[in-house]
Amino acid sequence: MKNIPLYIKIIIGILLGAAWAVVSGWLGWQEFTRDWIDPFGKIFINLLKLIAIPLIIFSVISGIVSLGSPKDLGKMGARTLLMYLVTTVLSVSVGLILVNTIEPGKKLSDEIRLVNRISYELWAIQEQIEIKDGLRYAQKPENQHIVREKRAQKMLTDEAEIIQSLKPKVKQGPLQALVDMVPANIFHALAGNGSMLQIIFFAIFFGIALLYVPGEKTKVIVLFMQGSSDIFIKMVDIIMRAAPFFVFALMAGVVNDIAGNDPGKIIEIFKGLTWYSVTVLAGLVLMAFAFYPGLLKLLVPAQKVLGFLRGISPAQALAFSTSSSAATLPVTFECVEENLGVDKKTAGFVLPIGATINMDGTSLYQAVAVLFLAQMHMIELSLWQQLTVVLTATLASIGSAAIPSAGIVMLMVVLNSVGLNPAWIAIILPVDRVLDMVRTTVNVTGDAAVCLVMDRYVEGGEDIEKELDN
Repeated sequence: MKNIPLYIKIIIGILLGAAWAVVSGWLGWQEFTRDWIDPFGKIFINLLKLIAIPLIIFSVISGIVSLGSPKDLGKMGARTLLMYLVTTVLSVSVGLILVNTIEPGKKLSDEIRLVNRISYELWAIQEQIEIKDGLRYAQKPENQHIVREKRAQKMLTDEAEIIQSLKPKVKQGPLQALVDMVPANIFHALAGNGSMLQIIFFAIFFGIALLYVPGEKTKVIVLFMQGSSDIFIKMVDIIMRAAPFFVFALMAGVVNDIAGNDPGKIIEIFKGLTWYSVTVLAGLVLMAFAFYPGLLKLLVPAQKVLGFLRGISPAQALAFSTSSSAATLPVTFECVEENLGVDKKTAGFVLPIGATINMDGTSLYQAVAVLFLAQMHMIELSLWQQLTVVLTATLASIGSAAIPSAGIVMLMVVLNSVGLNPAWIAIILPVDRVLDMVRTTVNVTGDAAVCLVMDRYVEGGEDIEKELDN
């Protein structure tokens, strides 16, 4: 087993978990699965939630600090950051347009979606989270048999909780969402009483402020931030080594909860996953073969599209096989410098920043995944809530480590930002590995495209060379 790649082990764990849920449904072992297997899936989610917040804080701060002082960054640094942020926002927007057009989560049967919806409402009541669209399917008389079934699964403890959840909310002003982004007490937010956007806001603010303090005063803090970031990335690696066992338990629990003793519901789940995968892949293909070539055609007319794609193909192949932007970085350097003629100093400045903050493919996948999961639970997210997904996915991409499966941790952050259950990541795990390989390829393609634009913009890197030599 030692020679089997981790992702193969994870896929085996996922398949075995789904198979176990089907068998336990046939044999009437649902309670055994719920009591003795599903808890290990919850432990997996708790471990990911445990490291998600500190990973974001230390990764975002160390990522910003690694860019250098504000003076060293100069105009070129600001332009590079702006270009990366613009491509990320656009990629998330492409994902939202596709998922709202194709609506993969609505391809499941109405029966499955209704059960999912009521499970969501009961979870929201239990966690004291506001039900986003204000609808209450659990209150309808015709749905009480589903509520009783879920109550038997210990998802609801008291009828009074439903009544409490129906109390009208205090009307808020149009800019309340902006107010909510700024924490009054960061420790209060870190304790889980604030939104993830508040934590990301603090990390970005802290990192920017750190750049303006003389290096001799912040050297220890910078080393602490970078070291802590490496430690939490290593914690992700350790957790993922046990992932095959955990995803078996997580998949068994989730499928057992959704399908129960009806194996036909398994087919519905995988039908939804097929549509979800098609939506994500369509967005990633658009980014790699339409958006980036279009960007180059607009900003670097002399660069031929086929020449660009041919030049970075070795980096794309490595990114696809490793699912790691960081591991691909040396090959990306070689491709843009030798095949595309980018100045060495431009590449040395732009590409490391891209490996840190440019996660176009990951951000697109997060947007599609959140909306897909909302749709399959009959949750209609408002325009502002979808914009929150755009903002959170963009900001979270800064703290997304350039390693395999880091997008799963960041997806939990985005789900939390709109009040959805982070345990739902189990639903999309069966197809995540293949999508991870493709979205990493898009990330690396975006890094190369922006690097080429920046190089041509400063005429072969002369401007940046001046700035870095000052």
